[in-house]
Amino acid sequence: MSSSFRYVVADVFTDTPLSGNQLAVFTDAREIPEEMLQPLAREMNFSETVFVYPGTADGAHARIRIFTPGIEVPFAGHPTLGSAFVLAGPLQLIEIRLETGAGVVPVRLEREGARIVFGRMEQPIPSIEAFPDEAALLAGLGVERSELPVELYDNGLRNVYVTLRSEEDVAGLRPDLARLASLGEVLGVNCIAGTGNRWKTRMFIPSGGIAEDPATGSAAGPLALHVARHGRIAFGDEIEITQGVEIGRPSKLYARVDGSAERIERVEVGGSAVIVARGEFRL
Repeated sequence: MSSSFRYVVADVFTDTPLSGNQLAVFTDAREIPEEMLQPLAREMNFSETVFVYPGTADGAHARIRIFTPGIEVPFAGHPTLGSAFVLAGPLQLIEIRLETGAGVVPVRLEREGARIVFGRMEQPIPSIEAFPDEAALLAGLGVERSELPVELYDNGLRNVYVTLRSEEDVAGLRPDLARLASLGEVLGVNCIAGTGNRWKTRMFIPSGGIAEDPATGSAAGPLALHVARHGRIAFGDEIEITQGVEIGRPSKLYARVDGSAERIERVEVGGSAVIVARGEFRL
């Protein structure tokens, strides 16, 4: 006898269908066998797939497990934001609290009538360290130097930042993905450029089974923190981040960091999402 497992597809960090970053959300995963979770994520073949369970932490509306096509990750941004749009709509919540492997993430929602149009999530505050293999990283990207220190931020996912002189330099990158994949455990390689409140990024994560990501919510908060720590913006400034253009999935992300380099108080990332499909597996 076959079982049916329903899912919703959302495009995240966009308000335009068929752009942004795709996400599949299995809205009730209680009956899905554990050994089937990773194969389902591989079958969907999006950057991430979410499986929803009842919350176990105090105050959590739901618990989410997040899978790339290759691994489970404790936290990621676009799955958290996209899940908030999918789950909070019927509940008419102003804020939904989603339990992740990195803790409970609150997402505040803005509506026009009944429709959710924007969400802002408070992210885990990352740890920061110098990236130990800068020469190999730059060689894999085919660039000579970074305008800012090359540093690693970990908020449940590990992201490293290389700052180039111009947005054109970021657009023109032709990285050696095999070389980047050999740098170690799953690592997001973010190449950024910008001034003031407008920044462009491309993110490569071949070690996680993704060549280039259309929109990386988990990397947007640390991006804002990185440029604030190094004096390119002020703490408290919100930046607009463009991503995904080169792979035909243009995305807009918004990020701000409150506090100071010595005391980071809050990391917040926002964006839109649109639900584009519903379906079910019969297995």
